[in-house]
Amino acid sequence: MSSSNIDTIMLKVINRLYEKGLIPVEISARHTHLCIDDVEKLFGQNHRLTCKRDLSQPGECLAEERIRLKGPKGVINNVAVLGPERKSTQVEISVTDARALGIKPVVALSGSLENAVDITIETDLGQVTGKAIVAKRHIHMTKRDAARVGVKDGDVVKVQMLTDRPVIFEDTVIRVNDNFSLAMHIDFDEANACNLSGKGFGLIIKER
Repeated sequence: MSSSNIDTIMLKVINRLYEKGLIPVEISARHTHLCIDDVEKLFGQNHRLTCKRDLSQPGECLAEERIRLKGPKGVINNVAVLGPERKSTQVEISVTDARALGIKPVVALSGSLENAVDITIETDLGQVTGKAIVAKRHIHMTKRDAARVGVKDGDVVKVQMLTDRPVIFEDTVIRVNDNFSLAMHIDFDEANACNLSGKGFGLIIKER
């Protein structure tokens, strides 16, 4: 079989998987979102975050600035800050991070801070109190992506990870917005469970 025929077959397989719900999966490391007031308290008056590189979601970036997290039991240094500034300060960590810090954050979607726990955020210049959560795994997609898979915003699905240590992640929330780029986000604990390193793929299985 010629290489061109193999390429054609592979393309057909990929297209079929795409139609069935193939999605890219990315690891979301621990990070912090900061409001403008807290940026100034941590980095100086009138300071604004400096973007180092763009992230996969349009309009978001990894900032040059770094902070440390301080809990009752420990400290985590060199924690990433994501830009641009937000309305509320929010810390997203894994369960492993939470245990090292000595806190018990709830599992919640980004922005849902009603039951989030307090965490101290520090730099050499200042200190603020933020709200910490363990980010609920979720999938960013556009309306077109949602129509392709047959889901809508807020739906809950299962995702079969296509790795050499297969895992099905249940209770995965669909988030639909035409400003999004298609990607599922999981934390390092979840990535280690399925032996994902870097980026990978999963298949959506509709749950309800």
